[in-house]
Amino acid sequence: MELNLAGKSVVVTGGGSNIGRAITLAFARERSHVTIAEIDEGQGKKVAAEASGAGAASATVVRTDVTKWDSVQAMVKAVEARLGRVDVLVNNVGWTMDRLFVEKTREEWEKEIQLNLWGMINCTRAVLDGMIARKAGAIVSLGSDAGRMGEFREGVYAACKAGVIALSKSLAREVGRHGIRLNVVCPGMTMPESDEEISGLSMWASDTNRQFRTDEMKARIAKVYPLRRIGRPEDVAGAVVFLASAAASFVTGQTLSVSGGYTMM
Repeated sequence: MELNLAGKSVVVTGGGSNIGRAITLAFARERSHVTIAEIDEGQGKKVAAEASGAGAASATVVRTDVTKWDSVQAMVKAVEARLGRVDVLVNNVGWTMDRLFVEKTREEWEKEIQLNLWGMINCTRAVLDGMIARKAGAIVSLGSDAGRMGEFREGVYAACKAGVIALSKSLAREVGRHGIRLNVVCPGMTMPESDEEISGLSMWASDTNRQFRTDEMKARIAKVYPLRRIGRPEDVAGAVVFLASAAASFVTGQTLSVSGGYTMM
């Protein structure tokens, strides 16, 4: 299968942790130019070094707060100044806290909306002008099956991910005539194997979410998946790379669950 990703300019938001890290390294192995748009610059630099060792044509970190329009614009301009273009955008940044809707504070709701929805909106808008001018581009966003069917204790997060899916489908209709494709990958529960794979700002670094990373809890969670295991970051990365590649050149507006059969819809 020819992916034709060598030499492509790829931006991965949140590319320093967990799924984002795996996506960054997967593109590196395809010899792409990878830009890690990461708020934790130190973690981003660690992964950039890994990406260089994995075969990336180049690997660079641009400190980016995806919730801030000015920060996102500056990141895209920096990539375009260095490489001339953004061929692929991966909207990977995401955050949630496992709690009932009525137990969460308004500040937590706002953070979920800013990171999960506004981050995707900001980054997508920032790359579209260049992609339209070149009449080519691929945008792959990380959704969630929570956004397709709802999920207990994930109300606002689910609403945001439903927005990511709906906006991707809508834009796929709007910009397809310019040769731009938008697709969504919906991971199941996907945890880092160690703290080395995440930033201190990662949702998986919080005490609330760290409880899910014990062997006992992982075994309990795995029982709800037909494949009887929790997702690995590499599982998701493979789907993202495929959808960004020439092998998926006739695929747009689609939502792909990589969730071990948790949902079948």
